[in-house]
Amino acid sequence: MKLVCTKEALNHAVQTVQKAVSSKNTLPILTGIYLSAYDGKLDLQATDYEIGISCKIDANIEEAGTVVVSGRYFQELVRKLPGETVEISSNREDRTIKITSNFSQFNLLSLPSEEFPVLKQMVSENSLLVKDNILKDLIKKTVFACATDESRPIFTGGLLEADAQGIRMIATNTHRLALKRDNLENLNNSLKIITPSKILTELARVLVSEIPVDVRISWQKNQVSFAFDDIYIISRLIEGQFPDYNRVIPASFATTVQINTDQFLDAVERVSLVAKDGEYNVVKFQFKADTVIITSNNPDVGMAYETVDSHCQGNEIEIAFNVKYVTDILKNVGSEKIIFSLNTPLSPASIKPEDDDNYTYIITPVRTN
Repeated sequence: MKLVCTKEALNHAVQTVQKAVSSKNTLPILTGIYLSAYDGKLDLQATDYEIGISCKIDANIEEAGTVVVSGRYFQELVRKLPGETVEISSNREDRTIKITSNFSQFNLLSLPSEEFPVLKQMVSENSLLVKDNILKDLIKKTVFACATDESRPIFTGGLLEADAQGIRMIATNTHRLALKRDNLENLNNSLKIITPSKILTELARVLVSEIPVDVRISWQKNQVSFAFDDIYIISRLIEGQFPDYNRVIPASFATTVQINTDQFLDAVERVSLVAKDGEYNVVKFQFKADTVIITSNNPDVGMAYETVDSHCQGNEIEIAFNVKYVTDILKNVGSEKIIFSLNTPLSPASIKPEDDDNYTYIITPVRTN
């Protein structure tokens, strides 16, 4: 194999696929990045069997071929190469790959490319198109609410649904739930799949086009793929029955409070500095007519007290939450003002952006003495 490509394109491709490089050394071949040069393209691939990512870039191919190179060293090397173009050539006899840029030259040992599980494009009748900016927004507004505890796998992924009502993504860890909706045109198939949060996070990371492009989502029994531009991502699905999230969302609220998002976030983060360490970082909120009083009390650290202006309609209420569940939504809500809706100190509350009825966040309060 022998080729020349731009450093910028190569670095983009390596950074795109490297998140699928296996960090566990169970199979050495999975710690590598697969390079395949043919027909004016260089195809880079990586997989850990949970997720597979392929990214193609333009290249001047002098000699077609395939090679697998250490993902860890190749990624670092490409990022720090000095020149604008990179020449890559492989030597089958001593199983090395030579990388040249400007006056820098590196010879890396390669892995046997015939052992790499090359990614194959999924052939499925089940597919739909969604704009990348819509898909990225669905993910970013929900994925943070997924569970991290692997003991209940169903909650470690996001539920993606599409039907005549549009497209939705839902994530929950049973203590909180995030739901984001959007419109979807030209729907051919209804969709209901649970994708691991790790894959959704990586997908959002590479959805960066300035002009909206179509992402083709294809799925079959236990796999899903996302194809756009020259990037292809394939992942396993989480199997099981996702709970009926509509039952978690209260039909009405006795109290609604309008608050400036940034002022509220700043105050909550300051008060949380003295909140109790551990699993439950509890902060109390007193919603009054025109003020929210935010307090925390940690016997080992001290007390904190802040007030933020607000506009309250309905009953005044005092309630406590895991502070992380509050700050997570405030960082992702994307609106100047939020509407905090509540019923009782022990029933689920809702936080929504003032200007987006398609985004809902439900949070369960913490029982305090």
